Amino acid sequence: MAAASSLLSEDHFLCSICLDVFAEPVTVPCGHNFCKSCITEHWDISVRCECPMCKKQFCSRPELHVNTVVSEMAAGVKELSGGSERPGAQPGDVPCDVCAETKRDALKSCLVCLASYCETHLEPHRRVAGLRRHKLIDPVENLEGRVCTKHERPLEMFCKTDRMCVCQVCAVTDHKPHHVVPLEEEYGGRMAELGATEAEVRQMIQERRLKIEQIEQSVKLSREDADRRTAESVQAFAALIQSVQRSLAERIDTIQEEQKTTEAQAEGFVRELEEEILKLTKRSAELQQLSRSGDHLQFLRSFPSLNPAPPTKDWKKIRVHSSCGRTAWKAAAQLEETLSKELKKLCADAELKRVRRYAVDVTLDPDTANPYLILSEDGKRVKCGDVRKNVPDNGGRFSSCAVLGKQSFSSGRFYYEVQVKGKTKWDLGVAGESVSRKGENTLCPENGYWAIWLRNENEYRALAGPSVRLLLKSKPKRVGVFVDYEEGLVFFYDVDAAEPIFSFTGCNFTGKLYPYFSPCPSDGGKNSRSLVLS
Repeated sequence: MAAASSLLSEDHFLCSICLDVFAEPVTVPCGHNFCKSCITEHWDISVRCECPMCKKQFCSRPELHVNTVVSEMAAGVKELSGGSERPGAQPGDVPCDVCAETKRDALKSCLVCLASYCETHLEPHRRVAGLRRHKLIDPVENLEGRVCTKHERPLEMFCKTDRMCVCQVCAVTDHKPHHVVPLEEEYGGRMAELGATEAEVRQMIQERRLKIEQIEQSVKLSREDADRRTAESVQAFAALIQSVQRSLAERIDTIQEEQKTTEAQAEGFVRELEEEILKLTKRSAELQQLSRSGDHLQFLRSFPSLNPAPPTKDWKKIRVHSSCGRTAWKAAAQLEETLSKELKKLCADAELKRVRRYAVDVTLDPDTANPYLILSEDGKRVKCGDVRKNVPDNGGRFSSCAVLGKQSFSSGRFYYEVQVKGKTKWDLGVAGESVSRKGENTLCPENGYWAIWLRNENEYRALAGPSVRLLLKSKPKRVGVFVDYEEGLVFFYDVDAAEPIFSFTGCNFTGKLYPYFSPCPSDGGKNSRSLVLS
């Protein structure tokens, strides 16, 4: 009798939205009770503010207050029933309701009989025609919670409009104009959504593990570069007199502090990534556990409460690079005036030696060459001829006297050298993949060009938009071009003098970069020499 009373009481204290015993029950003006969170969420997503039970509409959202009497009674019901339903019950967890003495494990639960049966007592449901029409599910506890409290019919349908489980009678009465689908169909859709979310979380974990590997590799390269720069600095400062020994110590300390900053930044990134991996792994485990549940109703109850993937940082643009810092020759240029020319030469040599480690083999692309240009068979020489060649007029070919390298670069660092000896005009630099190749182009960073040129034999300019006049001590015979894609740097060097010519800094590179060359017209033979790629 007490058990029956307990079940009857529990039936009267179930929220019609979540179908569980009330949690913070509130009473709406029409007199029906709901969990506070359930009715609040229902009204947040519903177009109209109405009671889910009687469909009475309210002019404005009622102010909700917890019904203390119903709350205390619901708490008592929970205590009598031994707590809420166990999620995801499996065979072996639910006893047969028919077995008199030793309770055997239930094989199925019937939503019509509201009872669970072992294999022996399930036999009539497989044999008797009337019983075969009953709805059988995997064994679950609290079958009363799976029945509509209004019509006492199994909750077999799901109302997408009100986002709640309903019975067949509710579907053709209270929810007739709504979008109602079978419970299994909604379960399948949510399971597919869950699978996609789980796959996304796994992908995020993989991306972050890959980012950790990239950061660790960057730290390794940064450390090697720091060691090389330290050695170069030691060699340069060794030539100084005793009065500049302090500058050497400061230089080494600066490099080491830069490296410490880089490693500290990298360690912070790794810690953040590992924390995100832990959170995502936990979320993945939760999603996997939920995805293995065959309990349609319990799954749909739990699904709305799932939060999206935990907030994570966008790591796509996060990188750790070795700091450019002040190179050896730049540091030497700022020392006291007592530094000798030999020291400056040593510093410049060390800098050029450093960037030469990133040398790449560049060849000219004939498909981009202006029809008047003459390219060598090995793609290492180019000059401007007087006769237009009969070549296909493709969209990538320059109408001006220019050509691109075959090789493209979209990350990292690269360096190449070009012999310009004997020429009175030339353009050199890098260009973006999307630059206009038809008509007379203005070379400047805004148009996708980072270049310098020579005009009138000794007039050098950096095409920075507006152009900058370059005052060089000597006429370069070989020009070196160094690019650091991530740092947005383009440096030009006089190779033989081991001196810098010009640098573009703060460049915003997007897409591929190509080496850019223009030997310029021959000018009646005055500029007939070729540009030669070393």
